[in-house]
Amino acid sequence: MEYFAQQLIIGLTLGSIYGLIAIGYTMVYGIVGMINFAHGDVFMVGAFVALIAILSLFAGSITWVPLALLLATLASMALTAAAGWTIERVAYRPLRSSFRLAPLITAIGISIALQNFVQLSQGARSKPLPPLIPGGFTLAENGGFAVSLSYVQIIVMAATVVLMAAFSLVIGRTPLGRAQRACEQDRKMAALCGVDVDRTISLTFVMGAGLAAIAGVMFLLYYGVIDFFIGFVAGIKAFTAAVLGGIGSLPGAMLGGLIIGLIEVFWAGYFTAQYKDVAAFSILAIVLIFMPSGLLGRPEVEKV
Repeated sequence: MEYFAQQLIIGLTLGSIYGLIAIGYTMVYGIVGMINFAHGDVFMVGAFVALIAILSLFAGSITWVPLALLLATLASMALTAAAGWTIERVAYRPLRSSFRLAPLITAIGISIALQNFVQLSQGARSKPLPPLIPGGFTLAENGGFAVSLSYVQIIVMAATVVLMAAFSLVIGRTPLGRAQRACEQDRKMAALCGVDVDRTISLTFVMGAGLAAIAGVMFLLYYGVIDFFIGFVAGIKAFTAAVLGGIGSLPGAMLGGLIIGLIEVFWAGYFTAQYKDVAAFSILAIVLIFMPSGLLGRPEVEKV
C-alpha cells in the first residue's frame, strides 16, 4: 500500500506537468482548429531560460531562492510569450486561410529550429541544476519503506490547481474569455460582432506559451536536469493528454495529463519502464475507439 501511495504521488506530479503543457495545445486548437506542434519546444525554451536566469541571479547578488525563482519564472514567461506571439504571426496567421496542413508543417519547422538553436547555443549535453527546495514530509513508513511528499511536489501540484482555476475563470468570466469562446464557435461571425480575432488568437498563443514556461520551471525544479530534446518528448505526451481528455476542453486536457502521468508511473513501477509509453498510447487508442471525442470532449458539429 505504501508503494502504491508513493507511485500515486509521483504520477500526480508528472501528470500535473503534462496537464499544464496540454492546456496550451487545447487552447490553440479550440480557437484556431490547428495543433501547435512547436508548443513542446516552447516549454523546453522556458526551462532553459529559467535555468540561465537562476544561475545568473545566484552568480550575482540575489541568492534568496523564492525571489530568484520568481524572477526566473517571470523572465521565462516573458520570453516564451514573445516566442508564442512570434509563432502565431509567422506560422499561423499568414496561413490561416490556407489548407490545414500548411501551418502544421510550418510549426514543425519552427519546432526543429528551436531545438537546433538551443542545441547550438547551450550544447547537446544535459544541464543540471542543484536542488533548490530540499525537504518534505514523510506520510507513512512500513518495513523500511517511507511514503514521502517533497516540497517541490507540493508546489507543482498546488501551482497546477491554482493555474487551472485561474484560466477557467479567465475563459468563463472575462471579456477575453468571451472573445475566445466566440472565435471558437465562428471566427467570421465573431469578427462581425466586433471581436478583434487576430488579437484574440495572438493572446491565446501568448497565454499558452506562458503556461508552458511555468511547466518548464516546474520540470526543472522537479527533475533538476534538462536538455534540448525534452520539448519533443514532453510535447508528444502533452498532445496525447489533450487528445485523451478531449481536444478543446481545458478540464479534459488536465484530466488527460493526470491520466498519462499515472499510467506511465504505475506501469514503470509495477511492470517495466521500457513499455510505459506503449501502455499510455494503448490506453489512448482504446479510449478513442469508444469515445472518439475524448473523455470530456464534445462531438464536432459540421457547419453547412
